[in-house]
Amino acid sequence: MPRASSYQLPNLETDRPHVMGVLNVTPDSFSDGGRHNAGEAALCHARRMITEGADILDIGGESTRPGAPAVALEDEWSRLAPVLEPVADLGIPVSIDTYKAEIARRACDAGAVIINDVWGLQKDPEMPEAAAEAGAHVIMMHNRNAADPDIDILADIDRWFERSMELANKAGIPREKQILDPGFGFGKTINQNFQILNRFDTLKKHGLPVLAGASRKRMIGTVLNVETDDRLFGSLSVHLLAMEKGAGIVRVHDVEPHIHAAKILFAMQKEHA
Repeated sequence: MPRASSYQLPNLETDRPHVMGVLNVTPDSFSDGGRHNAGEAALCHARRMITEGADILDIGGESTRPGAPAVALEDEWSRLAPVLEPVADLGIPVSIDTYKAEIARRACDAGAVIINDVWGLQKDPEMPEAAAEAGAHVIMMHNRNAADPDIDILADIDRWFERSMELANKAGIPREKQILDPGFGFGKTINQNFQILNRFDTLKKHGLPVLAGASRKRMIGTVLNVETDDRLFGSLSVHLLAMEKGAGIVRVHDVEPHIHAAKILFAMQKEHA
């Protein structure tokens, strides 16, 4: 039976934002491709992130970086299968990073409790039903096939979210299991990414928790002129600003620094309250 009912979203009135650690079992992820794709290496990295305080682990078997080649379903599953259940058995909530309904079904059977869909339930028509049947939480991310500098990106995100929420509601996914993600770096210009960050608090108008995932992304590298592995400080800056503006979850490669930042922010907010 799926264990997808076991995760509880943070209540930002009483809990600090949750930190989701990234575990890529892919050979070509933009940040850490190939580093943790072998079973034992993945488990070691998972244990390390748990020790550092991760609240969730997000496991992906297909790179979603811009321009990455599509991966066949069985190839994706062959990467995930050796890792999912052992990681879930470590006792931490596991998220499956996929837009394929069949992968989501299998992952939830193996212990995943969250489905992180970078196409917001809108790519695979079976995904809303698969998530509902599993009882999983769903992260519904905004995405575009290509960036368009001439659009109002916040209005585009709002329209996308409305469609994703409609699909989730129609499938019977409870509102308390729905999470939104504006999709930093996906089909957006650098300026649009910072427009989203500047107005991150407006995303809460949909009444759902919001995730921020800017870890090591190009928006940071472009501003700081640093390579991928040198983007920790920029990632912390973006995520701290997003948390201050209401992000309930941050998806990160560097767990411990973000745990520290989230604790400091939460302590400040409690004192201010």
